[in-house]
Amino acid sequence: MEETGGASAYGASLAGGGFDFFKFIRQPQTIVRLLSWIFAMVVFACITTEGYVNTPHSAEAKCIFNQNDSACQYAVGIGVIAFLACVAFLVLDVYFPFMSNAQERKYAVIADLGFSGAWTFLWFVCFCLLASQWGRTHDVRGIPQDAARATVAFSFFSIATWGILAYYALGRFRRGVNEVTIPTYTEPPPDHHTAYPPTYAPTSYNPTTYTPTTYTAYPSNVPDVQQPPFISNPKPQGDYQPPNY
Repeated sequence: MEETGGASAYGASLAGGGFDFFKFIRQPQTIVRLLSWIFAMVVFACITTEGYVNTPHSAEAKCIFNQNDSACQYAVGIGVIAFLACVAFLVLDVYFPFMSNAQERKYAVIADLGFSGAWTFLWFVCFCLLASQWGRTHDVRGIPQDAARATVAFSFFSIATWGILAYYALGRFRRGVNEVTIPTYTEPPPDHHTAYPPTYAPTSYNPTTYTPTTYTAYPSNVPDVQQPPFISNPKPQGDYQPPNY
């Protein structure tokens, strides 16, 4: 579904939102695609039901457009493919908001743009062919003229609807992806007025007065008593006794 504001990707909101059926039906792209589906059905239905008649001089049924079977076959082929394509793209439009990959959405939009542009040209060729062959049809006895005129008219209408679809697809392709704004960290601008960065500026130093410690003199009238060194208990010394062998 088309989104005009907020984060979006190729004309639809990001995946995760709910699907609103009534909003989908009311959006212009869906309406034009439904009209293209109806116009294509009218074109090939008119030809398949009333596009072939028997001439007075032949028992074989011929195309009502100047007895040119190629003109009828071309219109039926273009109409049937356009009918099926409208159904496929309607399903794709429903599934489109649920696509979480932006690359997949891009391919879907490109497919819609390419097909819509090609069928705009092919419907133009179909209209020119049918109008030219109907203008050359002189003997209209027994020919359902209303069906022939409806085929030519809805071929012309199909040019407009498929051209509008191509325009919508081109707009979605140009819109691309509107990224969600994600806050990122940015470095603060440097302050050229201070020698240090603001967060590392040194604090002011307040020197304190040093008070030396006063020591009391050792009294001199105390006798200096020295302890004798540690002496183990010596063994009594006696006469030397040689060992007995």
